[in-house]
Order: sequence, then structure tokens, then C-alpha cells
Amino acid sequence: MTAIATTALGSRLDTALGRLTMYRLVLGVLAVLAGYSLLLNVLGWLTFGLPEMLAHLALCLGLTYASNQALAALFHVRPHTESSLITGLLLYFLFWPSQLTQGLQLAELAGVALACVVASASKYALAWRGRHIFNPAAAGAFLAGLTGLNIATWWAATPAMLWLVLPGVLLVLYRTRKFAMAAVFTVVTVSIVAADLLQAGMELSEALWQPLAQRPVLFFVGFMLTEPLTLPPRRWQQLALAAVVGVLFAVPYNLGFVANSPELALLVGNALAFAVGQRGGVRLRFVASRPLTPTTTEFSFRPERPVRFTPGQSLELHLPPDTARGDAPDKAPGKGDGKGIRRVFSLTSPPSAPLLTIGVGTAEPVSSAKRSLLALAPGDGLTATTVHGDFLLPQDPATPLLLIAAGIGITPYMAQLAAVPAGNSAGDSAGSPAGNRDVVLLYLAKNAAELGYAEELQHSGARILARLADGSAPPAFMHDAGARRIDAAALKELVPDIGGREVFVSGSPASVRSLRAAARGAGARRVHVDFFAGY
Repeated sequence: MTAIATTALGSRLDTALGRLTMYRLVLGVLAVLAGYSLLLNVLGWLTFGLPEMLAHLALCLGLTYASNQALAALFHVRPHTESSLITGLLLYFLFWPSQLTQGLQLAELAGVALACVVASASKYALAWRGRHIFNPAAAGAFLAGLTGLNIATWWAATPAMLWLVLPGVLLVLYRTRKFAMAAVFTVVTVSIVAADLLQAGMELSEALWQPLAQRPVLFFVGFMLTEPLTLPPRRWQQLALAAVVGVLFAVPYNLGFVANSPELALLVGNALAFAVGQRGGVRLRFVASRPLTPTTTEFSFRPERPVRFTPGQSLELHLPPDTARGDAPDKAPGKGDGKGIRRVFSLTSPPSAPLLTIGVGTAEPVSSAKRSLLALAPGDGLTATTVHGDFLLPQDPATPLLLIAAGIGITPYMAQLAAVPAGNSAGDSAGSPAGNRDVVLLYLAKNAAELGYAEELQHSGARILARLADGSAPPAFMHDAGARRIDAAALKELVPDIGGREVFVSGSPASVRSLRAAARGAGARRVHVDFFAGY
């Protein structure tokens, strides 16, 4: 009963968070924290002074917003307002508010102003193929510190702020699915700091509490380290990065002109992530689109040079509204939806294919980014900023598989099944994760018309089970799984040997959560998940 309640709660949370973009969620959480800090000041738990805090907040938000608008106009691109406000709020929490009662502190104010402008500029000057190399707020804070005008203190790390920082961080980490990375960083950092405090004679409980309550460990990991756009592409790389940054964060050092600081640790981590990521950029030419179902569309692109990827990985497309048909920014189709200019799509074509293809849900209401895709004409150019993902089949072709797809979750499996058809012993399975496999695919859709890639699935060699919500009959080559809800009992009945199969689940966050619980309840020992939450 507890497991069912937990799954239902998680599904409701996924549904609620799914209505917010990643930018909007982080902006909302930081705005609440800013309001909370003002309340703490009024209550006397913070001693900055309310006028000083309001002036500091206005300075950070105003300068990041204004400088971002100016730079966007200079570079002839559409400004991303939510991104600039997030940067301003981060800098609000990084620098002490200047004490106006002691006279106008011009140097301190100049340092904060410099950090704001540098943070905005870094999004344009320190970027590669439309992707940030460094976290903007960290870059601004670091340069301001180098000048000696002001030093980032990360004052959000106070015990009074912890009561809202912790739930806010957990909410963001839940949305980004970066709990493992956050855990590695936190354990490494707290262990190093606590060990130093124990050697200094502090009690164990206090030594563990101090780094969490009085150092910016939680704020750093929730809002800056795990920011998706500056991470390396593979999960093991992200975990390794978390450990390295944790050491740089916690171990004291002084090289003369620089000393250890959270912002320097993050910038080093950003550089390492960039080094292992897709640095060269991928230039694409749009070829054509075709309807897959009444609510999904496939888009085909020709890359200027071969793209290296493993079936199951995703492509991050750079989709400024003005790319559609080459229109000027003021003539971009439709009104922006605030979701940013990058979107992640699973690659549906195998690595050997001459074209890159993606399958996209295009049911109304259509976002501005998808409108840009739908408005593309043959020959229009796009840029992909990275290829990443860990939703990969095991290398051993003898491993039996169960693939579960909910709706658009079918897309990552298409490249995997197309690499070499499942069960095709005549194919060369060496180096091809889909070759010579025992594969069962369970496909969940609203009705038969919503079963995308039917022809490709028929030729894949996999055993296909179709669960159609309206009770209609699937194509003849698919086994009818009925219209019942897929719980543990139903899954065990449909796939009796599930305990001996490696299970993969793909779809919306709510679907993935429910289906993963069903797979585990049916006896699956290894369950891998992929979900489509957007930014």
C-alpha cells in the first residue's frame, strides 16, 4: 500500500512539474527563496537591512536583465529573459548586500555590477555552437573576485535559509533526475570538510551539520553544479565530475593569485565537462518531415559531417525561433513559450544511416520550438549542440530484453532495433547493441492510429505487444495486450520470464514512474528508464 501511495504521489508531482519548464521551475524556486530572505530580514534572522537587500536585489536583476537585452540586440538574437533573471537571482545570493548606512560602497557595488555584466556576456562570448562553456553566474563571480572589487560569500548558506533551500534543491534535483550526482558531490564534500573539523576538535554531529548549514553545499549542487546545459554527456562522467568538483570545493589551497572557492571549483568542472562533450558542433540541413501518427511527426536532417552516437542517445537541437525559414527575430513564428532555444530529442535513425531522424510529439497545443520545426523548409539549417544519454542496450547480445514504450517513448528504441534487427542471426552483431537479440517490446498507445513506426517494428524481428487504451485491435503482427492498466500482475502475465530480462522503460515521467514500479513488482531485477521532461 505504501509503494502504491508513493507511486501515486510521484505521478502527481511529475504531472505538476511537467507543466513548468526547467527555467521556470528554477526561477520560481529562486524567487521564493529571495522573498524568504527578505522575510527573514524583517524578522531579524538576517542582519543585512531591508533597504540594502532590496537595493542589492534590484541591482542584480536589473543589470543582468539590461545587459542581456543589450547583448542580444548586439548579436541579433532573441533575449532569454528567464535565463537572465535566474542569473541575477543567483548573484543576489552570492554577494553580500552593500551596507548603505556606512556610505556608498562604490567598490563593492562595482564588483557586483561587473559580475552581473560578465555573467550576461559569458552567455555570448564564452559559448560554443550555442552552448555555454561556463556557468554564467560562477564566471561573473570569479572575475569580480580576481579584480578585488568584491568577493562572493555565498550567503544563502545560513541555517535560517536552509529550511527553504533544502526543499527547493530537492524539487529541482527531482525534476532533473540528478540525485545520484548530487549525492556524490555532497558525500565527497561533507566528508572532507567534516574530517578537517573533527581534527580541529569538533563533535561529529556538529562536524556533519556545519558544512550543510553554513557552507553552500546544497545551494551549489542544486542550482549550479547539476545545471543540465553544462554537464558532460554520460552519467558516469557526471558522477566522476561531481567527485572531482567536490574535492576542489572542499580542499583548501592558495596559488597566490587564486584560492579555492565554490565558483572556481565549478568553472574547472565546467571546463572538464566541455572537454568530454560534443565540442565540434553538428550542422544539419533539413530534408523532410512525415507524419508518424495524427499527433507525432518525424523530421529528417542531413549532417554536414558524420555524427558519432550510440543507439538510444539523444540530440540536443539549437532552435532559436528565427531559424525557421531564416526569418528575422521579430518575425519568428508565434510567440515564444519561455522554454528556451534548446530541445532534446531521441535519435531514431541508426548510426550507419545517411540521415539523422527524430520523432516529435506535435499534438496541439504546439510549443514555439515545435512550431519552428514544423515551419522548416528543405535546405534550412540547424545546429545541434550535443549528443548525450545513457539509455543504451547492454553490449552482450545474449541478454534478453523487455522494452516498454509509452507513446512518444517509442523513439529511442527505433535506432536500437534498426541497428541490426532483433533475432537476425545473419547480421553482424559485433559492436551493434541491437543485433541478434531476444527482444520483447510492449507498446502503450491511445489507439491503433497512434502506433508510430509500425512498418519498422514489423521488420525489426522483435515480439511486439500492443496495449491500446481504447480497446481497439492493433495490426496483425502485434500481440493484443488488451486495454487494461499495466500493473505488476498484468506485466507478469504478458511477459512471464520478465525476471530474466533486462527491462527498459521510456515515456513521460508519470508513465515511466508507473511502469518502472510495475516492472519491479513483476520481478524485474534491472530496470533502466528514459523520460521526456524537457527543460
